Formats: sequence, structure tokens, C-alpha cells
Amino acid sequence: MDDKIQGMVIPEHVAIILDGNGRWAKKRGLPRSLGHKEGCVTVEKTVEDAARLGIKYLTVYGFSTENWKRSSDEVGALMQLFRYYMVRLLKVAKANNVRVKMIGDRERFDQDIVEGLNKLERETKDNSGLTFVIAVNYGGRDEIVRAAKNAMKDVRDGKILPEDMDEKMFQSYLDTAEIPDPDLLIRTSGELRLSNYLLWQLAYTELYVTDCFWPDFNMEEMKKAIAAYNNRERRFGGVK
Repeated sequence: MDDKIQGMVIPEHVAIILDGNGRWAKKRGLPRSLGHKEGCVTVEKTVEDAARLGIKYLTVYGFSTENWKRSSDEVGALMQLFRYYMVRLLKVAKANNVRVKMIGDRERFDQDIVEGLNKLERETKDNSGLTFVIAVNYGGRDEIVRAAKNAMKDVRDGKILPEDMDEKMFQSYLDTAEIPDPDLLIRTSGELRLSNYLLWQLAYTELYVTDCFWPDFNMEEMKKAIAAYNNRERRFGGVK
């Protein structure tokens, strides 16, 4: 363990909003697609870094429900990146004992992408190291609405009673049902908003924002975030 974080508490679950790929590319006079490609390389490195640090869950915002509003050329380029990096990610996951899980509504993707996502989950499900969660076609509000619809269906079918519903039960209908809430949220590129990300799960998460564009994010940036996390007093609404 590096001296910089020796003795520090390592957050169990780190969530990241990967922001700044396009601006990183623009700053260098490159097309946005190259920024996204470089961002994927950074994701691979971050998975390996998180595993080495002892982080148990890493969740990244890969593609939001709002990202479909981007130009058809950019969306098409992102889909091609998905196809390429799903194969790469499987190799990284196997080499690092990483379990991969997808959250979000994958039905809108082309069938080959859906099959690739399913394969990633299937072939890494028995890995016992870091759980790497990728939010694809994901939006916090969409997740909550889908959860509410499924809960209402179970009420209609007599599986649960309305009066039985509480936070714990509702959480079981979310995409992240088996995953603990994030301890730390990192957002790159300096933006100060949640962007419809993990709205239920981030209720008491510590927030850390860096001006670093996502393609430039590295182990040193991760250590800075963990150091900042260790300077927080987590009270979860109570008083110490």
C-alpha cells in the first residue's frame, strides 16, 4: 500500500461519474470519439487500481438514458466502443478476479450488445474479487420508476401487501438490490451535479469533485479522493 494512504480507511464502494471525455479531446484538437476511446482505457486502468487498493465495489456511469439525445454519429461511435471494450473488459476481469455486473435497462441496445453484456456477467459471476458495476442506459429516475412498477405488479399479483412496503423492501426492487450504497462518489471535470445518477443510493454518500478530465484520471487522483474521504465525518443524519 502506498504511504499516501497507508492507515487510511478504504471506502468499500466507490461510484464514479466519468465526465470530460469530449472536453479532453477538444482541448487537444481531436474528435470527441477519441476522447471516449481514451476514457475506456482509463476505465480499464481504474478497475485494476481499485482492485489493488482493496475497494470491493466500483460503479461507473457508462451511458445514461439521456445520452441517446446526442448526435447519431456520437451515439454510433459509443456503441462501437461498447462492442470493442466488452471483449477487452472480459480479459481484464478474468486477469484480476473481477465480477462484472450491469445496471440499467439494456433492452434498447442492439442484440449483439445485449448478448455481450450478458456474457460479461455470466463468465465473471464466480469471481471473488472487486465487483465492477457498469451503469448502461441507466438513469436514477428510470430505475426508481421501473422498481415502482415491479412492486405494484407484485401487489396486484398478491405477492406483497402495500403496508409491507418500506425502504428495505423497495431497495430490493432496484437494479442495485445486492450492492451496498456507495461510500464515495467521484465526479471528474469539475461539474457539480448528480446527472440523474444513483439518486436513491447516494442519499448519504460522500461527494468528491475533481477538475481532472476523465481520460487523465489515474491512481494518484484516486488516492486524493480517498484522502479527502478520510477527512469527512460520516454522521448519516445523526450527531456525534
